[in-house]
Amino acid sequence: MQLSCWSQSLRRGGSWSMQRHTQRSSRTGFSRTMLVAVLAVACIQLLPAQKNKDKDDPTVRSLQGQVNDPDDKPVAGAVVQLKDTKTLQVRSFITQANGDYRFSGLRADTDYEIKADYSGMSSDNKRLSNFDTRKIATVNLKLNKKSDQDKSK
Repeated sequence: MQLSCWSQSLRRGGSWSMQRHTQRSSRTGFSRTMLVAVLAVACIQLLPAQKNKDKDDPTVRSLQGQVNDPDDKPVAGAVVQLKDTKTLQVRSFITQANGDYRFSGLRADTDYEIKADYSGMSSDNKRLSNFDTRKIATVNLKLNKKSDQDKSK
């Protein structure tokens, strides 16, 4: 950034110069650049600390798993629903290409019900109990054929 004011330099025999103002401006620009760089480094260093916060917190856990079709092949695009049995709040996750799903930030003192749906097929309801002490619980879900679901009703 350059200042737009001109000053007369006595050292150069009265010629007009912007040298002094440009130097001040570049020092200020350098200071701002350094400040931005220091703040960026500080923010980057804080991110892992925030990420590890859930790992160290005994009241928080995660759930992961895979959804498979009746032939035990992973299903991409299945909808996995996680229901909090205390609040009845439902969270959803659409499985990835390899059939995997993941929920994080779950309360350890709460039971959850998990089920999956895909193209008219559904899995059995599974339960993640508050007595399950795993920090990262794994629950795989298998979709039932339509005729298997009709028999269970």
